[in-house]
Amino acid sequence: MIFWDVDTQYDFMHADGKLYVPGSEEILDTIAALTDCAHARGITIVASADDHVPGHRELSDTPDWRETFPPHCMRGTPGQLKVAESALRDPMIIEPEPEDPAALAARIRAHRGDFLLHKHWFDVFTNANVGALLDVLDPHDVVLYGVALDVCNRYAVEGLLRTRPATRIHLVADAVRAIDASQSPALLQEWQRRGVRLVYAHEVLAGQIDTVV
Repeated sequence: MIFWDVDTQYDFMHADGKLYVPGSEEILDTIAALTDCAHARGITIVASADDHVPGHRELSDTPDWRETFPPHCMRGTPGQLKVAESALRDPMIIEPEPEDPAALAARIRAHRGDFLLHKHWFDVFTNANVGALLDVLDPHDVVLYGVALDVCNRYAVEGLLRTRPATRIHLVADAVRAIDASQSPALLQEWQRRGVRLVYAHEVLAGQIDTVV
């Protein structure tokens, strides 16, 4: 099992951030509890994080809010950093550019901390090394949470469904928020139809997700 922490960064999670996802501050305590749970139980956290510089295709001063968004999570700014509640333990940072698969696999196997996947677009699977990481970790279960449900979470969930069909995905329903909350019910219904399990943080914290249907 791994926990999959989607983009819990300052610019998304705090109201004064550059691209605040409405309601995200409400789930900070839940995010902290999930992070602490993983570390206490020796569960690896795989986290994603936007890492933008001017010119990235996701950024626009006139965004359409589907493919482009206002500048956010700019490299070297406080807004790009993960919130304190989701602080990783000894993270190995994996950049989007392709690495030698054998060398990367060896680094992953030797690492004893968490993993941080940088990305330059909202789809974490545009990081060329995600597949190698998942091949080494080979999780039977992924517990997924973070923001934004209708953008980055969406691409993470659908990427996992596409590339890891045998992996069970547990989406923590009270540890996610969407930019457009009106999209959430349809997305959740569709994912459930495709086998994603909706769980709640108290079930994860109590170790009950295997019993949730």
